[in-house]
Amino acid sequence: MKDVTRAYLRYLKLQRNMSANTLDAYQRDLEKLLAFLKREDKEVADVTLSDLQMFAAGLHDIGIGPRSQCRILSGVRSFFHFLQLDGWRPDDPSELLESPVLGEHLPEVLSTEEVDALENSIDVSKFEGHRNRAIIEVLFSCGLRVSELVNLKLSNLYIEEQYVRVLGKGSKERLVPISPKALQELDNWFQVRNTMRIKAGEEDYVFLNRRGAHLTRTMILIMIKQQAAAAGIRKTISPHTLRHSFATALLEGGADLRVIQALLGHEDIGTTEIYTHIDVSTLRDEIINHHPRNMRKNVKNTTFM
Repeated sequence: MKDVTRAYLRYLKLQRNMSANTLDAYQRDLEKLLAFLKREDKEVADVTLSDLQMFAAGLHDIGIGPRSQCRILSGVRSFFHFLQLDGWRPDDPSELLESPVLGEHLPEVLSTEEVDALENSIDVSKFEGHRNRAIIEVLFSCGLRVSELVNLKLSNLYIEEQYVRVLGKGSKERLVPISPKALQELDNWFQVRNTMRIKAGEEDYVFLNRRGAHLTRTMILIMIKQQAAAAGIRKTISPHTLRHSFATALLEGGADLRVIQALLGHEDIGTTEIYTHIDVSTLRDEIINHHPRNMRKNVKNTTFM
């Protein structure tokens, strides 16, 4: 199994071009499956669809949510597809393995005013003040994933051209415009950053902690949740909320879905369609105000009042 696992991870890295974070997730999910097979005294070569269905049911029984179940089972299918592709098995028992049905999940969205409130709640007299304002503004103005933000380099910034070069999933690069507001917040942070002692090897990272090392995703998550509480925002938010808010603002402003797809770095347009949520009340108001049937009704009612 060690040889099989190594070959599979090498396949994911070299042929599927997965990032280190994605590789870690796939490896953890594979370990769950292998632990289950060990308890059942099953060899990978003998696994059947029934075994995999039992594994999937076990995920539910131990309280893993539907979305996480889908991710784990996606990794299981990838593993058995590789085993068949590479000649370890003559068949793929996961072909008919079903994932749980997910209900529609619409992430929270922040308005521009709420983003302003987040930033205004930050005490800029503290070392991390201007840094945190810049982090929030870059996430909102550029729609970056938090992993893309923590790995953002000075050499990725094109200040004069007002672009950021982003290294996304699968090591794919994209260029994203950056707003004047975000550039101003970065400039304020750089004035603080220029006074720091920076650790060797960390010099090119845009965002640093007090010790001169680049930030982690967890640090940014904690910071955003703390600022949401300070700003009196009751929504459950995370760094991804700012990415979603970026996409939703573009869509509501009239941007083409394909443009949003390119800016977000989505390989599949279906993924981008998650960001097409517009509040139901907004849709209702638009229909009432602009549909000809409703307009005639409103005129008639006005006439007889």
